[in-house]
Amino acid sequence: MKRPLLNVGMALAALLVCFPLLWMIAVSLMANGEASHSPAPLLPADPSLAHYRALLGSGGLARAFGNSLMLAIAATAISTLLNTLAGYAFAKLHWRGRDAIFSGLIGALVIPGQVAMLPLFLMLKEMGLVNSYLGVLIPSFAGIFGIFLVRQYARSVPSELIEAARMDGAGEWRIFFAVVLPLLKPVIVTLAVFAFLGSWNDFMWPLIVLTDGQLYTLPVALASLSREHVQDSELMMAGAVITVLPVLLLFLVLQRHYMQGLTMGGVKQ
Repeated sequence: MKRPLLNVGMALAALLVCFPLLWMIAVSLMANGEASHSPAPLLPADPSLAHYRALLGSGGLARAFGNSLMLAIAATAISTLLNTLAGYAFAKLHWRGRDAIFSGLIGALVIPGQVAMLPLFLMLKEMGLVNSYLGVLIPSFAGIFGIFLVRQYARSVPSELIEAARMDGAGEWRIFFAVVLPLLKPVIVTLAVFAFLGSWNDFMWPLIVLTDGQLYTLPVALASLSREHVQDSELMMAGAVITVLPVLLLFLVLQRHYMQGLTMGGVKQ
């Protein structure tokens, strides 16, 4: 009797968690004003994709979607490479000051990211990178958490394997790309998912750096649009669906590697 009861309880909990997302999708398919009825309907009376066509057409979210996708892919590729290189260097290479620098990085994790926004903005302003995609990307090039995650996982790679490659005459770059990198696949996928989600969902930094509406990312463009259509709940829900679904699908596709990288990176010493 325990197994059926457990399954029913888990199904109810999953439904409770997923209900806001499912209702958001349902409202996005409703006609104008339908969601404002009392009591609010759970399902649309006449489902329509009119709000999606309006947003991706005259609403201008198609360009913002492309901007977010381009920035998220670039940030994911660059940060995954740099964080992986740095994490491996902290885990397996011996160099002066390694432990002291790593301790300093871990200590910096307690500093809120918002504290660094003003000095970072002023630095980018002096470099002429305000209102540019490069200005949006620079803060995501490397992150302390990503370095820590890779470092913890890379410590599980046998040192004997690396030494054997060195004895065979392999250089450090060949060792990294041919020997170590394939072994880091689970944590690399985890890191890539983190980087993509962070870039895709980032609102504050693009809002600060970008001033040209043509360069807006999807969250910034949606927030700007909401000021003009504050009463159009159905239209705003359609915009929220456009923002949420890509990252949700990405997570569902990669969740096996994602969870493996998190769990293994957390238990290796």
